[in-house]
Amino acid sequence: MKRIKPTPFQGHVVTFMARSNLGRLHMDAETLLRVSPEELAQALLNRRRLLKDQLPTVIRTLEAEEQNLAPKVDRAVENHKRANDIVAKLKSTRDSSQKVAHGLLPKVRGHRDSLVESGGMVSLDPDWKKEKLFEELDDIEDSIQTSALDHKAEKKMIDRRKKLIEQNEKWLKERRQMNPEMVDYVDSRREMSHLFKTADKSHRDMIKAVEKAQPLHEKKVAMQAEIREIRRVLDRAKELLAQSDDAIGHWERRLKDGFGELGLGFTDLLAAKKRVAEGGDSTFARKTKPNNQKKGKNSPRKGKSNKSKQPAKVGSGKKSVESVSEPTAPAVEAADAPSRGGEEE
Repeated sequence: MKRIKPTPFQGHVVTFMARSNLGRLHMDAETLLRVSPEELAQALLNRRRLLKDQLPTVIRTLEAEEQNLAPKVDRAVENHKRANDIVAKLKSTRDSSQKVAHGLLPKVRGHRDSLVESGGMVSLDPDWKKEKLFEELDDIEDSIQTSALDHKAEKKMIDRRKKLIEQNEKWLKERRQMNPEMVDYVDSRREMSHLFKTADKSHRDMIKAVEKAQPLHEKKVAMQAEIREIRRVLDRAKELLAQSDDAIGHWERRLKDGFGELGLGFTDLLAAKKRVAEGGDSTFARKTKPNNQKKGKNSPRKGKSNKSKQPAKVGSGKKSVESVSEPTAPAVEAADAPSRGGEEE
């Protein structure tokens, strides 16, 4: 199973989809504190412009790859379906043959027990009769092959052979008519044996068919997963491209007019920073405090005070990080309403 050679642009789509570290810098706390809202907004704007430039090529590449892979997936599905149909047919033959054969088993046993009790367990075509017939036929065949016979004598020998066969068939027919129960026993046993042999052969063939179908199943599953991933990434790339103009316009206005309240779709991105600066709870504290309080009620510790911890004050080191970093990724990202789904925090 092969795919067309991916282009360098395809890596960008995977990056955008999988939230990789493309364009990110590893910063310590001090470096992060020095990042201004303007710098973060400019980075988001640059990323959106990069997406707008590269996504059309990425989309064309993914569409070509999907078109190339789709017929192969269809063939893999069809091949697996045909293999499964063969397995199902053989299984049906095996099961039906076994069912009928098992149904005949009591009948065969009943005939046999009855014949043993009545003394009628005789061979309808005894060996001595077959041996005598074969000897006479061999003599006739030897005479035809080794003797210099004219066409009349040869015809006479052939007629004699025909008559012997007819006489033997007549003798067997009369013997069968004289032993109807034996006939039923022989016929039932022969049919049961044939059905069991058919079931055994169908089972062996089914096992072989299953072994042949397994690689086809694995190939189908792998190719379906591959094209499903391509389509997922393609849909995401189209979504990002559709958001590009709105997102670029959003961040251009932010850089021009600021990060406060600007009207519909432009909420105050610095609200969280202001709240922390005034002594309020950070976004993290507001989200986690109810859970901590609930946990404390469910499993209180002896000797510990149940008083809730006070939020960090403006003078503490941790609070300083919170107050400066709050308006960066989470806050600025939250206001990007038209392009919220396409940005990474």
